[in-house]
Amino acid sequence: MFASVLALLAIRPTPLHVLGNQLVEDGRPVTLFGVNVPSFEWSNEGEFVFRSSRIAFEDWKANCIRLPLSQDRWFGKADKQKDKGEGYQQAVNEIVNLAINRNRYIILDLHWSDANDWGKNLGQHDMPDEHSVQFWKEVASRYKRDSHVLFGLYNEPHDVSWSVWKDGGDVQEKDLHYRTPGIQALLDAIRKAGANNVCIAGGLDWAYDLTGVLNGGGLSDPKGNGVVYDAHIYPWKRDWEGKVGVASSAYPVLIGEAGCLPKDIPGPGEFVPKLFDFIRSHKLNWTAWCLHPTATPNLISDWVYTPTPFWGVPVKQELAKAADQDGK
Repeated sequence: MFASVLALLAIRPTPLHVLGNQLVEDGRPVTLFGVNVPSFEWSNEGEFVFRSSRIAFEDWKANCIRLPLSQDRWFGKADKQKDKGEGYQQAVNEIVNLAINRNRYIILDLHWSDANDWGKNLGQHDMPDEHSVQFWKEVASRYKRDSHVLFGLYNEPHDVSWSVWKDGGDVQEKDLHYRTPGIQALLDAIRKAGANNVCIAGGLDWAYDLTGVLNGGGLSDPKGNGVVYDAHIYPWKRDWEGKVGVASSAYPVLIGEAGCLPKDIPGPGEFVPKLFDFIRSHKLNWTAWCLHPTATPNLISDWVYTPTPFWGVPVKQELAKAADQDGK
């Protein structure tokens, strides 16, 4: 009997988790590669989100999508929501099930918050607020049973100290003043809800600078499946190695957003190959911004999903290569 139990334990699938500077599932390394599918942050209904997610998985060969969300819309606090968020939650759930049913991954990214004032100030803020803790308690409880759902704690923290980033404090943001619980509190709320899912934490400087997580400055996660650190790379960001690459030897790193427009300096011809060389050399995870024709830098030029030549074409090619190498 004891031997049979050991045999069952030996073959039981292990969930997605952090091991050193890698993601691992069922004993094999996992690299996330995919795209952002936006609009749930600014729209109660979203804009072709289900179709875009399906096309991302099936036609663009992504193994992961990053889905930006709004905490106010989740709870039905936004303008024109009369159903306490039920329709919004159901739409998100359909995308989650789409990923799970295809054995793919989905990052639920808290993109828009409200600076502690429900239904007001909806947008991207410097830091999360106390309502963000409520958001993660509920989302974590709902999706704690599937490790293919990852939790992006907060989109792009910026303009605070590393101590406030981690442990919370006062935030002065133009004419808004609010208190942030800090990123650690969001992770703790998820774990208290019983969810061990891998979590993703963006660094400072609009989720770019990861230097503060080194030398013991990272998040504490003794009860979970680990933390991936998120950096967003655009042409105006400098010192990729010193701000991002330096963390990849100790932690798994996700390039959660990246992209380039023809008007940017340096332009796509220089930026794009450099970006993918950097990703490959450091074995980084990545989700390109974004599968929407007007949210720039855009991967598509229309709703028939024509890849933009400057960004969509090379990303689609890179995804095909990654999928071929993944073989999953």
